[in-house]
Parts: sequence; structure tokens; C-alpha cells
Amino acid sequence: MNFLAIETSCDETSVAIFTDELRILANVVASQVDLHARFGGVVPEVAARAHLQQVLPTLDEALRQANVKLADIGAVVVMNSPGLVGALLVGVSAAKMLALTLDVPLLSANHIEAHIFAARMAAGRDIFPCVGLVVSGGHTSLFHCQTPLEFDLLGGTIDDAAGEAFDKVAAILGLGFPGGPAVEHEAASGDPKAYPFARSFLHEDRLDFSFSGLKTAVRYALHGHGVTKGPPPEPGPTRANIAASFQQAVVDVLVAKCRQALRETGEKRLAVGGGVSANKPLRLALAEMCQSQGVDLFIPPTNLCTDNAAMAAVAVEKWRAGEFAPFDLDAVPTYLGNQ
Repeated sequence: MNFLAIETSCDETSVAIFTDELRILANVVASQVDLHARFGGVVPEVAARAHLQQVLPTLDEALRQANVKLADIGAVVVMNSPGLVGALLVGVSAAKMLALTLDVPLLSANHIEAHIFAARMAAGRDIFPCVGLVVSGGHTSLFHCQTPLEFDLLGGTIDDAAGEAFDKVAAILGLGFPGGPAVEHEAASGDPKAYPFARSFLHEDRLDFSFSGLKTAVRYALHGHGVTKGPPPEPGPTRANIAASFQQAVVDVLVAKCRQALRETGEKRLAVGGGVSANKPLRLALAEMCQSQGVDLFIPPTNLCTDNAAMAAVAVEKWRAGEFAPFDLDAVPTYLGNQ
């Protein structure tokens, strides 16, 4: 059976087609990076308007790549939560229209939990139960994932998400948008020990994160204590060292909290998803930690780390369980967990 999935939660318009055997036939992503780059971050209204323009062409391209017709689709899936409400509404409206027109079931998928299911798809086998880390521009959360549909929140960020911190530090350093790849590239030539940035909650029992203070520390290291704004540094050792030290602080905290969550839950599997999980130093540090702890690590390839519709294949589990979405399905901007 073929499923068609739509993802419009933030700034990527994506349509995927996959089977009930989790075989991806197409996974098309229309990026909005160039639209938002001049603003230094995602502008919700711009994102929503771009989704309106891109959703149908992206749908056509997915059907072409999969070599299927709309008549071959047996169910429609949409990521309806969490995300930017205007952006989500575009995908929800399109999915409802398709499901009604084709007279097929409508299914919903949670964007955050789908990031963990991307690791399941890449693994090609069951990875549950496990500890799940979702680390992206809008979310940094740890879960105890009992099944693909049962997630218990262990902890999350109390302020900036890790990806958001990367974007803000990239802006401070004048590296452009999106910040994650830009900071990683700059950090490659820097010394990660040059600046002893604090690691929030590193030695506390809580499984929460805080990256806002780290962002402020970067600004102070560059311009002096108490200075709220200043020009970005010129290319050179200072900029590279700050980028490397910032990145290392983020990696250290993420790895430490994953180790703590594994110890507290007793699980021997760690699944990681979200755009920041494409960061190579983070992937390497997680792999080293898991090897030392005798834990299996599951991280999808980079094309399944960033926002995409193929990870909505978690809805196949809902389809098997008969958990269909009503046609009054709404866009829900905040994460509500298993509610």
C-alpha cells in the first residue's frame, strides 16, 4: 500500500511517498533557505506563503519520482504538530483535500516523534524501546520511547533549542544562515578548548537543557562583558576558536544528558534525530559514548535528519492500529505529547 505524506511544519515543504513496508519511493524537499537567509532566521509569514506556492509542485514531483499516480495512493499523512501554525495549516489543508478527493484515510504524524522514527527507517529494523534525542532548530528533547507511538518526555530545553543557539551564534559571528552548517565549518579550523564556556546542567540530575546563556557567553567573549551587540569578528583564529568552543560545549551537554538518560532508563539503544544530529562532531561524540557504554546508536543519514516528509512513515503504525485522523484535524503548534 502506498502512503503520501506532507510536511510543512517550518521552512521546508516536503512530500514523500512510501509503502506500508517502509520503503521510500520518493522524498522531495523544497527548501526555503534562500528566502529566510536575508532575515537571519525563519519568518513565519514568509514560510507559510512559500508553502502555499510550493506544496502542489512538490506533490507533482514526488508522484513523478515514485512513478505512481494519485489513484495509487491508499492513505494521506500530514505532520500537524508541532510547528509554525500558519505553515502547519497549509499542509493540513492540502492533506484533507487530497484524502477527501481520493476517498482514502487521513492520518496524522507528530513532527518531533517522527524525527525518532527516521532512525527506525534508516535502521531497517525495530529499535524500540529506546532513549530518543530530538535536537533541532526548534526542539531539544529527550524521550523514553516505549514504542513508535508511546513517548514519555524525560526533559527538554528551558529556553533556546540547540539549533536555535547555533543560528544565533552564527549571526553573532557573521557566518550567515542556517547557522548549524556555518558554525560547524568555521569550527573545523578552531580550538575547541580555547574558550571555557559553561555547560549548563551538566552535573545536575535534571534531564533538561539550556543554551541561552551559552549564546550570551559567546557575545561576551567577543565584545566584552555586558555588551549586548557589536560588529561580527573578521575571519581568523578568534572567530574559529569561538565557533569551535561553542560547538564543543553544545556537544558535551547533549552527549552527557544522553548518557544520563540511558543510565536512568536502563535502555541499551539510543535514537537521535533532528537537523542538529547532522553535525559531524556530535555524531562522532555520540558514537564514542555509546560504544563505551555498550549501547546501540541509531542516527539516520543527513537527508533524513533535517525536516522531511518520509519520517511521517510513523503513521504506518497508526494505520495498522486503526488510529485514523478526523477530517476536522487541526494544526497544533505546541508539543502535547501523548495527549
